[in-house]
Amino acid sequence: MSRTPPVSMVCADLFGTMVADDGMVDKAFGEAIGTQGIVPGTAAYARCMVQAHQASGEACIAIFRKMFPGNEPCAQVTNLAFERSFGAAIDRMGLSALPGAEAAIDKLTGAGVRVCLVSSLGRSLLGRVLDTMGWWDRIDLALSPDDVTRGCPWPDMVLTAVLRLEIPDVREVAVVGSTESIVLCGCRSGASIVAGLPTGVHSTQKLGSIADLPDLVSPDPESVSATAQIPLESRRTGL
Repeated sequence: MSRTPPVSMVCADLFGTMVADDGMVDKAFGEAIGTQGIVPGTAAYARCMVQAHQASGEACIAIFRKMFPGNEPCAQVTNLAFERSFGAAIDRMGLSALPGAEAAIDKLTGAGVRVCLVSSLGRSLLGRVLDTMGWWDRIDLALSPDDVTRGCPWPDMVLTAVLRLEIPDVREVAVVGSTESIVLCGCRSGASIVAGLPTGVHSTQKLGSIADLPDLVSPDPESVSATAQIPLESRRTGL
């Protein structure tokens, strides 16, 4: 029996895993659908927010297409409103790393493990987040749904990271996140480690915190020989 190779790349989702949400995601969704006349206190508003929570981690434009099926112009306009609202929230409130996130990234990269951050945000907004965090030099790669044919929960972002960073074997990949969507993405990609974090609304088996990640994916072959695939319930947070 062949031994699982040591982990050489970690794919982690952004909000709820590495960066604090602070309510900005819900607020941006609410303001975005408000441009279509869907306001708090209505059944339509409640339905749309449930859809946003259930699809957490999927591409934002895909979520708006679910909200407005068959109406691509409406989905595109609402997605633009979301990006404007989220960008304005960054300007007003700034962003902060979750406890242990930066130390985890530094420990991983210091051990020679490549780090890719994935997000459901569009490319321009993802870039704005990384600019604000000052993380471009801290990570190896950042991917958005604009960079792939299909976003999460499909495996395309993880597999694209494998290709771009020239990882020789997908079994050398660990995927970590706070949404069901990113966990499904990791499982479908064939990553040897797929782990969930307790930063969503519900709780199941998971990593204690992002600070535990470097120990889980230690490049020591003896410590990563077993696959760790951790189930997750649907989360509200995670972009």
